[in-house]
Amino acid sequence: MKQLLLLWLLAGSALVQAQTIKNNAVLIGRVDSVTSAVLKEKRKIWVYVPASAHDPTYLPQRYPVLYLLDGDAHFVSVMGMVQQLSTVNGNMVCPEMIVVGIPNTDRSRDLTPTHVSGAAGMSAGELKTSGGGENFTAFLEKELIPYVDAHYPTTPHRTFIGHSLGGLLVMNTLLHHPSLFDNYVALDPSMWWDGKKLLREAPGLLAQPQLAGRALFVGIANTMPTGFDTVRVRKDTSEATDFMRSKLTLRDELARHPNNGLRVVAKYYPNDSHSSVPLPATYDALRFLFRAYAPSPAALVDFYEPGYMPNPAAFVEAHYKRASAAMGYPVLPPEPMVHDLADYLLQRKQPAQALAMFQLNARNYPDSFSVHESLGDYYSAQGQPALAATAYTKALQLKDTAATRQKLSKLRAKK
Repeated sequence: MKQLLLLWLLAGSALVQAQTIKNNAVLIGRVDSVTSAVLKEKRKIWVYVPASAHDPTYLPQRYPVLYLLDGDAHFVSVMGMVQQLSTVNGNMVCPEMIVVGIPNTDRSRDLTPTHVSGAAGMSAGELKTSGGGENFTAFLEKELIPYVDAHYPTTPHRTFIGHSLGGLLVMNTLLHHPSLFDNYVALDPSMWWDGKKLLREAPGLLAQPQLAGRALFVGIANTMPTGFDTVRVRKDTSEATDFMRSKLTLRDELARHPNNGLRVVAKYYPNDSHSSVPLPATYDALRFLFRAYAPSPAALVDFYEPGYMPNPAAFVEAHYKRASAAMGYPVLPPEPMVHDLADYLLQRKQPAQALAMFQLNARNYPDSFSVHESLGDYYSAQGQPALAATAYTKALQLKDTAATRQKLSKLRAKK
């Protein structure tokens, strides 16, 4: 197991370096832009694409997309978290994802669903343009998401994350446009906005059948004054506790609708402030949203114990069928992961199990040069020249390389 984890770590490190180090600068993404007719302005976006998208060894992959509000504030931390949980040290806690950070141009305009003339802690200048949230949602639906789908290797699975006013927009989108995203993450959402208007709408909207199959994670920070607890806050009516009360009311309302098909976790972080809660809550959200994607720790231990799991390929295939059902579209075992697991099984003197892994890749990725060359290498090493020649011939039909031609020539010369 240690050997495989080291292999994964070294391979991942090389891949990341190839993508991110250029002219002595560490690059983690790119700045793109969309000219919006809806917003009547050009909007920049910060985009991270997984390093595996740039690996020429394997067939191109497609990735779920995570859309991140306040992208200029949270892009680096969320992108790093996604990379860590999806690839580093062989992690499979969540799938590799494209991260699209959306920096602000007019935050109070874009992230608020209704216009108000007065709000605690906000100036008249900030509030002047408030209430453009529905228009911003139209920008997401009609312009940004289609642009990202057209220019990046995406799957239909989308996650939406927002903090504070961004969390308010996330909740508004879930309640009024539930089909736009699969997953919603509201980090300390400003449910106090406009006299708690969205909270008043929530009871009816949370009963709608369109929520079925969606998932929501709400992270609640400790925004209580000194001397208060949640019991006292609920009884209080002062402005000082308004924010905290609104979040507790949201949690209560979500709990009143257990049968609407919406997967929900609302977690309170007593040791985190409004500013610090995004990091731990986003981590917890990713683990909750993609819990069906990650193999259990016990299953991984079983996998690496020689002889304990008689058919590792069947385990991998069954796991990704469950992940597909949870995510709502076919999720294939990643080609490089299956290849590395096959190599590991060969190292453990389990050739039959390794062959099943190579064949799993061949079924899932029949147009991959690497898959057929690897099968040729396997059959050649196992003393099966006819099968090796067939695999090498198929590989050469997909991509003609001198090294593979030489392997095939050596086999034919032995006849």
